[in-house]
Amino acid sequence: MKEMLRLVLVLTLIAAGAGLILSLVEGATRAPIAEQRRQETLRALSAVLPPTDNSPDEDTVSLITGKDRRGRTLTRTFFRGRQAGELSGVAFTVVAPDGYSGNIAIMVGIDPQGTVVGVEILNHAETPGLGDKITQPWFKQMFKGRSLKNADWRVKKDGGEFDQITGATISPRAVVGAIHDGLEFYKAHRDELLVPAGGDQP
Repeated sequence: MKEMLRLVLVLTLIAAGAGLILSLVEGATRAPIAEQRRQETLRALSAVLPPTDNSPDEDTVSLITGKDRRGRTLTRTFFRGRQAGELSGVAFTVVAPDGYSGNIAIMVGIDPQGTVVGVEILNHAETPGLGDKITQPWFKQMFKGRSLKNADWRVKKDGGEFDQITGATISPRAVVGAIHDGLEFYKAHRDELLVPAGGDQP
């Protein structure tokens, strides 16, 4: 019986020590991980927004986009870039759920009128050598200068004007559709997003 109690005590002490170590490690790494994620976001914002003199990640608006399958509220964060206090662009992330191998996350930057300034693929699981070509500069460059007014938001195979990737139409189709949906959402909520920093709607 004493041996059993000793074993229980030892195991309890080991578990408590391991838990304490894990807690200390998590506490020590939380801030660096958060900063690393912030820097990744800032790099993506810099790639898709016009020149700014503010910190777009600190000038944000979050809007409800709908609900997930469990009925939980979904939101989208809009990052606002400014020059001399004037809004120069807005960036937001859209997720294409219909990629060939799963979700494709895309950062989209637009000017206040809704014209695409830049596109950055944040993450994906598309096929190497085929669907992953959505990350190549020529593909992302296709969207620059496009808006709801001046483009047919379909790939050429579907009658639109965006080039698909040979042998991998699904990935480009998913990206085009997600960006189009994001632009439509921006158009519908533009007045809510163009509020001056710390002020009322123009």
